Amino acid sequence: MSIVLETARLQLRPCQIEDLLLVHELWTSDRIRYFLFDNRVISLEESRSFIEDSLSNFERHGYGLWLIFAREISYLAGFAGFLPSEEAIPSLIYGIHPNLWGNGYATEAANAVLHYVLEELALPKVRADVDEPNISSVQVLEKLGMKRTGRAVIKGHPLLYFELYRSEDIT
Repeated sequence: MSIVLETARLQLRPCQIEDLLLVHELWTSDRIRYFLFDNRVISLEESRSFIEDSLSNFERHGYGLWLIFAREISYLAGFAGFLPSEEAIPSLIYGIHPNLWGNGYATEAANAVLHYVLEELALPKVRADVDEPNISSVQVLEKLGMKRTGRAVIKGHPLLYFELYRSEDIT
């Protein structure tokens, strides 16, 4: 399944096995893994497993992980998409290459994937969780119109939970 999403500045395409080395390099960079994997360096096989799960999720649910490419940048700008959850409510996940932080790419890409699952797939609700100290990601979720629904400490890490319903405005 190849669902390409486009915005004014970005093109998002589903992550493929052929992207393994590219994605693994991004996911293991110290500034990305700090919040994404609790600062753990994941193995190449773990990255492969995430990509395989994403491909399977696209087949089963119509969503997974998209890679983000900015039109004026020659390298991978980041990723955005959804992970399935036990309650069948997808969970938003995203990350932008540290060299591109502060340019609005996270908000733009997350908005594109949110619009796709809420409007095109007509899912009623999505969720997100974010490490509480990750202020920039909290601000992205708030800009997207997601509402904070809770807080928890998991394995010593404070997390904030957010939700967005299809009937709510997507920016």
